[in-house]
Amino acid sequence: MHIPEQVPGESGRSYALRAIKENIIRLDLTPGTRVSESALAAELGLSRTPVGEALNELSKSKIVEVYPQKGSIIALIDYELVEEARFIREVLECAVVELVCLQAEPEDLHSLSENVKLQKYYLSNSDPDMLLQLDDRFHRTLFTIARKPQAYAMMENTAVHFDRVRSMSLSTLKDLKIVQDHEAILTAITRREVDQARKLMKCHLNRYKVDKAAIRARYPDYFT
Repeated sequence: MHIPEQVPGESGRSYALRAIKENIIRLDLTPGTRVSESALAAELGLSRTPVGEALNELSKSKIVEVYPQKGSIIALIDYELVEEARFIREVLECAVVELVCLQAEPEDLHSLSENVKLQKYYLSNSDPDMLLQLDDRFHRTLFTIARKPQAYAMMENTAVHFDRVRSMSLSTLKDLKIVQDHEAILTAITRREVDQARKLMKCHLNRYKVDKAAIRARYPDYFT
């Protein structure tokens, strides 16, 4: 299990929620795995209470199944929930990228460009974990530029279903199009091409459908 650093001022519950979610997305806590509050608390250096609260919160999004007195299970991947999470992202992100085309300042474009450069570096150096982090940062930056941080926070509640599939694609597929997609989206934003940016974002967020067969072939036991 990957143990992230606790951010100064971060509550035990928030830290536990973030750490468990990260490990689910990274597949360090694999679908179908049984976990216990005590074991997770020990690894994270917390008491059982914040860990239990985090697991209960994750159960609301159906990413964890909690069984009182018996422990919890990391839910198998349900493609209906993946599709719902993708739908939410598409509605919000296509709207956001339109705003970014209209609102982005030169420093915003520079920030996105630097992100894409780093993505290219970690793609060529085969680092899926860093690619996933930079992918998340790219999309979060779009919401920041559009001044819609609360919309991003709301989206995160269901995104974990979609994010697990994204994580699998980064470690499964040889011909990744993710970085190429981001570069094309950035080009459209730079040129203020609203319709093109929206079209590219929709294509980008639907790419998992193309990858589905390859992902399921590699991880057949992770799905319902």
